[in-house]
Amino acid sequence: MRTALVIGTGLIGTSAALALTGRGVVVHLADHDPGQARTAAALGAGTDEEAAGPVDLAIVAAPPAHVAAALADAMRGGVARAYLDVASVKGGPRRELEALGLDLSAYIGSHPMSGREKSGPLAATADLFEGRPWVLTPTRDTDTEVLNLALELVSFCRAVPVVMDADAHDRAVALVSHMPHLVSSMVAARLENAEEAAVRLCGQGIRDVTRIAASDPRMWIDILSANPGPVADLLADVSADLDETVQALRALQSSDEAKRRAGTDGIEDVLRRGNAGQIRVPGKHGTAPATYESVVVLIDDQPGQLARIFADAGRAGVNIEDVRIEHATGQQVGLIELSVKPSAAAVLTAALRERGWAIRQ
Repeated sequence: MRTALVIGTGLIGTSAALALTGRGVVVHLADHDPGQARTAAALGAGTDEEAAGPVDLAIVAAPPAHVAAALADAMRGGVARAYLDVASVKGGPRRELEALGLDLSAYIGSHPMSGREKSGPLAATADLFEGRPWVLTPTRDTDTEVLNLALELVSFCRAVPVVMDADAHDRAVALVSHMPHLVSSMVAARLENAEEAAVRLCGQGIRDVTRIAASDPRMWIDILSANPGPVADLLADVSADLDETVQALRALQSSDEAKRRAGTDGIEDVLRRGNAGQIRVPGKHGTAPATYESVVVLIDDQPGQLARIFADAGRAGVNIEDVRIEHATGQQVGLIELSVKPSAAAVLTAALRERGWAIRQ
């Protein structure tokens, strides 16, 4: 791939353009808002000048509702040898293109499984996709050359290619992305009118659950409008679980011993099923989940503290598998939770204590 055209210079489009430009590809940028394309160009993502002729690959990074129209315009204009979109829903755009009677041999659907809560070209980074799955949804009509160009794009972005059927992809992202986002928003919505004294008690758990609720509602309306059926089916299942859980909690208030036991069984059932589902989430580097032990350290909120604790762990010969930080309310301190292999926990604890760190038991 020597040349590319990115149509849509938001977070995803600009990030892909930055990655391609960094690999020596000449990237042309286009957007319905010329100012946004100029911003992306100023960031080093390419040029907002039109290409003199057809490019090797056109990448459509428009919202799902506009993907088919943008692809159709590009294909009818012959702007590229191959066409790819990066929308988070795949079945709908493909069917729209089929209904328009377009030749889909030069087209392949794709979805990089990466993003941020922020949107727009200023939020873009060249390493946004590094190590992340990038789904490709070729059909029987997709030319081999087109698939190879898509794989080259994924490689240049340092992502991991995953080939799936388009409708299977849409069901999968409904489960692992779209439905969880709505649930996160529903939990976060409980905080909107909560008492300030309650909100001040927020810890890492509520931050984890509500983090993705900070995303742009307009973007998510586009996404959910393109995949409503699978998301609604999953939410119906969640709703059934919620109804049963509410009944179980009410039963725990009963003076009847049998009802309280039934309530306990109901709560235990949903918690155990949650355990069973959580352990299926892939672990480090996409491998099977591993069991780690946590070493919790009290840390001052000052420059250089994180670097120092990581350096001390390195001197002890311990690899940090994961890290979480919980900031104290009203104090310039926090707790840093270092996840390590069980065999390394005691070694790290002793080494950090020796270097003056306060370990929380």
